[in-house]
Amino acid sequence: MIKIKKETLLKVLKYLLITGVSLAIIVALAGGGLFAYFISSAPKLSEKELKSTNSSLIYDVNNNLIADLGSEKRENVSADNIPLNLVNAITSIEDKRFFKHRGVDIYRIIGAAFNNIFRGSTQGGSTLDQQLIKLAYFSTSAADQNFKRKAQEAWLALQLERKYTKQEILTFYINKVFMGNGNYGMLTAAKSYFGKDLKDLSIAQLALLAGIPQAPSQYDPYTNPEAAQSRRDTVLSEMLEDKNITKEEYDVAIATPVTDGLQPLTSSSSFEPYLDNYIKQVIEQVNSKTGQDIYSAGLKVYTNVNPEIQQYLWNIYNTDYYVSYPDTDLQVASTVIDVNTGKVIAQLGARNQDTSVSLGTNQAVLTDRDWGSAMKPITDYAPAIEKGIYKSTAATTNDNKYYWPGTSTQFYNWDRQYYGTMTIQQAVMQSRNVPAVKALEAVGLNEAKSFLSGLGINYPELYYSNAISSSTSDSSQEYGASSEKMAAAYAAFANGGIYYEPQYVNKIEFSDGTTQTFESTGKRAMKETTAYMMTTMLKTVLTYGTGTEAYVSGMYQAGKTGTSNYSDDELPQIEAATGLYNSSVGTMAPDELFVGYTNQYAMAVWTGYKNRSTPIYGSGLDVAANVYKAMQLHLNETFGSGSTDFTAPSGVYLSGNYAYLSGSNPYTYSSSSSSVYSNIYGNSSSSQDTSETSDQSSSNSTNHSSSNEDNSFSDSSVGSETQTDNATNSQE
Repeated sequence: MIKIKKETLLKVLKYLLITGVSLAIIVALAGGGLFAYFISSAPKLSEKELKSTNSSLIYDVNNNLIADLGSEKRENVSADNIPLNLVNAITSIEDKRFFKHRGVDIYRIIGAAFNNIFRGSTQGGSTLDQQLIKLAYFSTSAADQNFKRKAQEAWLALQLERKYTKQEILTFYINKVFMGNGNYGMLTAAKSYFGKDLKDLSIAQLALLAGIPQAPSQYDPYTNPEAAQSRRDTVLSEMLEDKNITKEEYDVAIATPVTDGLQPLTSSSSFEPYLDNYIKQVIEQVNSKTGQDIYSAGLKVYTNVNPEIQQYLWNIYNTDYYVSYPDTDLQVASTVIDVNTGKVIAQLGARNQDTSVSLGTNQAVLTDRDWGSAMKPITDYAPAIEKGIYKSTAATTNDNKYYWPGTSTQFYNWDRQYYGTMTIQQAVMQSRNVPAVKALEAVGLNEAKSFLSGLGINYPELYYSNAISSSTSDSSQEYGASSEKMAAAYAAFANGGIYYEPQYVNKIEFSDGTTQTFESTGKRAMKETTAYMMTTMLKTVLTYGTGTEAYVSGMYQAGKTGTSNYSDDELPQIEAATGLYNSSVGTMAPDELFVGYTNQYAMAVWTGYKNRSTPIYGSGLDVAANVYKAMQLHLNETFGSGSTDFTAPSGVYLSGNYAYLSGSNPYTYSSSSSSVYSNIYGNSSSSQDTSETSDQSSSNSTNHSSSNEDNSFSDSSVGSETQTDNATNSQE
């Protein structure tokens, strides 16, 4: 064992200590230097910026001003008129140590870091001072949450504390925050929502106001009362924990409905009502792309909306001149997209909208309703053609008695009949369910899921029932289909297989004079030959199939119908509640849909009632196709949309009424398809023998969620992962 002299050990420790201290000093100096460099370019603290709200201007596709956001309503409150309960509510939910820190709260930063790292929760470390600075000078984009921005934010927060009192800082914040529905500042919101001054509001009402700034649209008590109440109750809980209110006051406030005292909103928008839904999407896209709060950032936003087309769509919805509606309650949501750019030229999410509610619910982008058989082209047939399973639209399939793959559970066509051997073109044209499921089975769930993702439509997991349904077990808007997503997906058929993300904004000019342009470059989602073969089949849907209601003589267009239906459990309840019976009125459906396109514009239309339990029947089932038809007629008159036919790409040729891939026999299949050949082409004995002995694993289980147009499910459940919403009644 080597002995180390005491003097040597001390010398080593001395050098290590000196080195450590030197490194710490270097790091501190470097950090300090970097901090000094960052704050050297920080904005100058200005009372004007702390008080002002810079309105943003929104322009249409022709560069004409259509909205001035931020100029509608603004009324400031003086510090001596701010009730103590509002101060306590704000500090309890936003910054508990507001009156103890000096602009930056080291304890809160450490606590947030601990929660984010060790507990996996997301918790911010910003003080009210920093939030005010952010509102006045910076964007809220996650991409901008860098060290430079945070350093400047902290520096300005420290300066803010040196220049202003806590009372003044809190007053700036209360007067500056956006409170939804065009209201800036909490006094403005108090008068708009409750018709009262802040000092006259109850604790429950003040807690509601204190919670809104974090997400004004999400916590809007008019459009999202449940979320608003949950947020208000969180504020009240924090106030109780901080001993800012008594248990008795808490109990009274928590028992108060969130709608207590709410006054009817009066129209205050700076834009026309027919632009409301579109502008809501513009606001969301600006925020997602830049992180800027459009209400206070002083932006000039140039959009893709064509106001004449948008207003025409509004007129189609809200008059009986173009379309005959069964009543005033039937709702419509649709999106019109330029197939060659992805630009959304028009979008409207409801009929007979309440014009007093600004930026209300936009059903056109929601994925909570089922698109039925409109899913068949993009889920089943296009992937099958892309994979080489079908080399011709004349390829044959068998419409016969069949079972969900991997099970012994039978499912049906909408008319509960079977037509035997037919071409896939006939199967698409007549919206047969059995051939659609067989196509998906041949493709495989994973490949179909990937194909759909390339078209902007995602699922957490794909099931065989999705061959004829857009239903998903995940209710988030990330998954499933909407009119926006369907129009963009079908646009890829029209333009030769390129998917463009829907675009509402084309350019933004920021307050500092810089600009940012937005353009969807597009990505190939399928071969040109696949897109063209799908178009040739979907053209026949309008001329001879289920979509003849949308047919226009002399126009070149393609499309697909869709209908959802009620489950066997639901139907008796619907009949009992409405006094309507399937046997007497025919088809009753919660959703009726149509998606179509020309070589210029794609349009997806959803129709239904807000309450899914109210059925569409009779002439109401024609509304979706008629709305589509009315708009495409106008687009043809305005732009010549549909006046020229789709051009066949190289690699495909037409013979008679069918399209064929060049140089291949449409009835020759690759070895990868041989295992499903017998099930798809002429196995009239169906798949029962194999399905009864197969392993019903999760990959083969079927999601029997709300079923669809032209479709019907059996009433027995399938496997542990099968949803219980099994539809059985026949639908078209």
